[in-house]
Amino acid sequence: MGELLARATQGVDLDAPGAFWHVFLNLLNMVPWAAMFWWNLLFVAVGLLLGWWRRRVLEAVLWSWVLGPIGWVVILCKPRGKPPVKPPPIPR
Repeated sequence: MGELLARATQGVDLDAPGAFWHVFLNLLNMVPWAAMFWWNLLFVAVGLLLGWWRRRVLEAVLWSWVLGPIGWVVILCKPRGKPPVKPPPIPR
């Protein structure tokens, strides 16, 4: 924890008025954004497949985007969507 604090406060005057924002930006710069993007893309892709299987595509994508793998559980716990409605046959 001490190492994290040292890296976050590196080059920051803690008595300055904008010190919070400087520390906050230093913490954001330590986040692996590229890895988070690709993992999130994987979670949404799996959610898309689960949604297609459960006939709830948009809902599954949204849950997977917001909650990741927990969104998969949400979709799997819900009942399947209604099948597409077929039009009545044409009378002869």
